Amino acid sequence: MTEPLVITVILNTNRRDDTLACLASLAKSSYVHHRIIVLDNASTDDSVAAIHAAFPEVQIVSLSANLGYAGNNNVGIVEALAQEAAWVFVLNEDTILAPDCLAEMVQLGESDPRIGIVGPMVYHYDEPKVIQSAGGTLSATWESRHIAQNEPDTGQFSQPRDVDWISGCAIMVRTAVIEQVGALDERFFYYWEETEWCLRASRAGWRICHVPVAKLWHKGVQRHYRPGPNVTYYSTRNRFLMMSKHRAPLKIWLAVWAQNLRTLASWTLKPRWRAMREHRDAMWQGTIDFLRRRWGMRTV
Repeated sequence: MTEPLVITVILNTNRRDDTLACLASLAKSSYVHHRIIVLDNASTDDSVAAIHAAFPEVQIVSLSANLGYAGNNNVGIVEALAQEAAWVFVLNEDTILAPDCLAEMVQLGESDPRIGIVGPMVYHYDEPKVIQSAGGTLSATWESRHIAQNEPDTGQFSQPRDVDWISGCAIMVRTAVIEQVGALDERFFYYWEETEWCLRASRAGWRICHVPVAKLWHKGVQRHYRPGPNVTYYSTRNRFLMMSKHRAPLKIWLAVWAQNLRTLASWTLKPRWRAMREHRDAMWQGTIDFLRRRWGMRTV
């Protein structure tokens, strides 16, 4: 029986060393029926030449414009579909995979034709036994959260299970899902796009599964990570966009508006939150841009 073709899509923007390390880990993969596409976003650190030299079998696509995580990766997704991939694996360049990571995900995905999206156990790179994401969940007010974030792995996740969403640092999607529901929504640009993609697939009847025996280490978002104002902007605007796109009930809209207004008031009126003024301004801008239907990259 022929193994299904997996095509991994990696976006690189001046992250030569990280991308080379990621590719080196993929080169050790036990899964053979696999190709790699690197999308280079106008890098100036000699990334393209270095990748060509070290991994001549890797296809490199130069991007003509920066369309964010969603739009940039869609270029690779379209190319993977053209090459008749059975699964498209969207992968961050700052990740390191266990040799059997791909094989474990494919095995689980192929075990049930209803499984449309799978993802690995993601650990902190600098704390290799501490979980960064065991899949994601949506709260009652549509707040996205990583399951078991910053918990030591004590074997609490022994079996694959359905989740609401998979971390965008490593998300593998069945081609049939993309053909049915589409690729990433480019309006999001960055943040919430993988959550919305999973929700779209789930509402179309596909299962979203986390595979704990598939292991991956992610250098970004360490335990003490503190997001900047840009993340506040995109998380505010794009949460509203997702709620609008998927017709969230009125009670959720009221709860989210109340939550955001309380936060804005605290960041404005309370002296102890003076350091959050840039985040306050970003939240206001994200709210206004949602109301004005301004998508894509934030303009300051």
